[in-house]
Amino acid sequence: MFSVGSSPFVLIAVGTLIGVAITTLANLITTVFLHRGLSHRAVTFSPIATVAFRIGLWMTTGIRPRQWVAVHRKHHAHTDTVDDPHSPAVHGWWRVQLRNYAMYRRAARDESNVEKFARDLKPDRLDRALLDHALLGLATGIALLVVLFGPWVALVASVVHINYYIAASSAVNAIGHHFGRRPYDNSATNLQWLAFLTAGEGLHNNHHAAPTSAKLAHRWYEVDLGWFLIKPMTWLHLARVRLDELKLVTAQRSHAR
Repeated sequence: MFSVGSSPFVLIAVGTLIGVAITTLANLITTVFLHRGLSHRAVTFSPIATVAFRIGLWMTTGIRPRQWVAVHRKHHAHTDTVDDPHSPAVHGWWRVQLRNYAMYRRAARDESNVEKFARDLKPDRLDRALLDHALLGLATGIALLVVLFGPWVALVASVVHINYYIAASSAVNAIGHHFGRRPYDNSATNLQWLAFLTAGEGLHNNHHAAPTSAKLAHRWYEVDLGWFLIKPMTWLHLARVRLDELKLVTAQRSHAR
């Protein structure tokens, strides 16, 4: 427990480290569970792992999985067109970077969008009783930080987490469709530094080329932190990968050597 009498430098340093750790956890759940698992069915999880992911997501982001999945599937169905919820080709990458959260919320709140793109993810009793209450989840996560580390560290950690998570998620949609390498013929890009910050999501060109792949790294020099979680989960029978080999979508052509 860190009290008010602790050094401000210590409080800020510890809070920052904890905030980064929380965001890393949230990024792992987002990419492994929400993205590769629910959105693309590239990997499935045991009931225990699924509940753990759902509760972890609720406490770190407050995201409702069916909304996130619907927005992401719509992005794939209408990539970089006027119907894409957050396309830098339409709005400009800087605007998407700054306003991605608002763009996401607009699409997520559209019930017709959720019904069309996430009809396989109907809310269950756990959602209705607990997980659909986003503010309660975030408040629970913050309260846990206060109990464990004190209010000042919890405050710093929360500020770091919310800014890091939103900025990094925005970068995948903004920078990840504008700057970087395009080894495959699609509008997304690969940025390894962004992949480090987002548990693999920065390898976005690879993902659009093979969306049903549970592994986003396609070359020996690419690092996908999300895969480092999925692989040991398969050894423990907590996860099962759908495809062992890459399955490129129609008309994808690799330029990589």
